Order: sequence, then C-alpha cells, then structure tokens
Amino acid sequence: MPQQWQTTRFVLDLSRPQVMGIVNVTPDSFSDGGRHATAGQALAHAELLLQQGAHILDIGGESTRPGSPAVPLDEELARVLPLVREAVKLGVPISVDTYKPEVMQAALDLGADIINDIWALRQPGAQQLVAAHASCGICLMHMHGTPQNMQVSPMQGDAVPQVRDFLREHSQALMDLGVARERVVLDYGIGFGKSLEQNFALLARQEEVLGLDFALLAGWSRKGSLGQVSGLGPGERMVPSVAAALLAVERGARVVRVHDVAQTVAALSVWQAMQDSQVA
Repeated sequence: MPQQWQTTRFVLDLSRPQVMGIVNVTPDSFSDGGRHATAGQALAHAELLLQQGAHILDIGGESTRPGSPAVPLDEELARVLPLVREAVKLGVPISVDTYKPEVMQAALDLGADIINDIWALRQPGAQQLVAAHASCGICLMHMHGTPQNMQVSPMQGDAVPQVRDFLREHSQALMDLGVARERVVLDYGIGFGKSLEQNFALLARQEEVLGLDFALLAGWSRKGSLGQVSGLGPGERMVPSVAAALLAVERGARVVRVHDVAQTVAALSVWQAMQDSQVA
C-alpha cells in the first residue's frame, strides 16, 4: 500500500494517520448545516480545525445527506470558490468535495490539492479532467444510487465484494489514463446506499478493500449508522464517531474524514503511542 499521498502542492506521509477536517459551506448539511454558510464563517471554522490538529481540510458546497436535492452549478461555485481562494493560503492540503467537473476545474485552477468525489469521477468528463492534471490527489468513493434515492433502494446482499469490485474498476480506469497510484485514495462510502449491517461489515472486513493496494479513507463521522447503534442524534455523535475512526485506523485506514477534529486527534495520539512503543 502506498505510504504517501501525492497532491497538487503536498506529498502527505501516510505512515501516520491523517485527519481530514470537514468544512461545509452549505445551509443543509445533515450535521452542521448553516453554521458555516458564509465564506467568512467557513474560513474561521477551517482555521479552528487547523488549530485543533487537522492535516487536511475538505471543503464542500453541496449536502449529500440521504434525500438531499442537487445544488445548481452556479450556486455551488458561489459557495465554494471564495473559500478555496482563501483556504489555499493556509499552508495545508485543500480538498474539494464535489462531483461536478466544472467545480473541480475551477478549484484546481485556484490551487486546490485534492478532488474528493462521491461519484468516483463517473460524471461526464470528470475522470479525464483529473487525469489531465499533473499531480492533484484524488479520492474515489463508492455510492449506491444517488443521494436522492440511495436509502430508498439500498444495496442488496454482501456489500463488501460489490464495493471492492467497484473501487477496483474505477481506480484501474484512472491507472489506464496514466494516473500514478500514489495520487489515489479509496473510500468505501459509509451510509451511501448501504444498510446498517453492510456499513459495519465494511468496517469489520476493511482488509478486503485494502487488498486493492491503495490507501484508504474512512468517513464515519456522525453517520446515521452510528446514531442507530448509539441512539444519539447527529450533533451528539462525537464519541461514536471517534470510536469508529479509531477502529478504521486500527484496521488500516490512513485518512479519516471527521467533524470532531480535536477529539479525533487526541484519540489517535493514544493509538500512535501504542504503535510507537511496539516498534521501540
């Protein structure tokens, strides 16, 4: 598995877990919608996440919660670009969470480092666009259906081989276009068209996805499955989210995408101390 993630301006060391802090510029995100809806509020939140120890910032202008409506292109550009323009000055890798090729191009033109796509570059032109870029990082995620219908008609059967085969196909397509393996990270897409049992099967059997020989990103933060097992609402799921992130790292994930940066960083410091003591 690659020990580095090549991005536009940074080569990230994956020998230690990387914490990706979530910066939503949306009025309707499932967990923090509206709290950082302006570029100024979102930039202040981004700076706070960096103070708390985030290694990467992930900026998104469209909610992908189940049932959420698609955001028009012009609106997403208006939400995301002012923040990206300022965030690239913060000295850390900037990821943009989008599936629209036009947003990808505009963000990369401003110096963004990573494209994080829930559609795994399946929108027309997206794959070719990122492949043509010299070095941007790429995160390919598995999603069953669309945000509008993914929980109405969720996956059937054993999700693990289905997700693995999907990610194999779409990562290989990038390799065939000449994209270096070190640029690509995979995300098995917790909550995106999967049942409670399927989500936890993906966590328990993470090594089957790791067998594809790409670094793995885990995005469990505040997800509905954590609420189902804990009985907690979206804003109350910090402890289950940190627990899930820690379990994902223990099973080989190299990047965790989280809302609760300070608490995740603190938990991972304990895990890292244990790892270091085993090497010593």
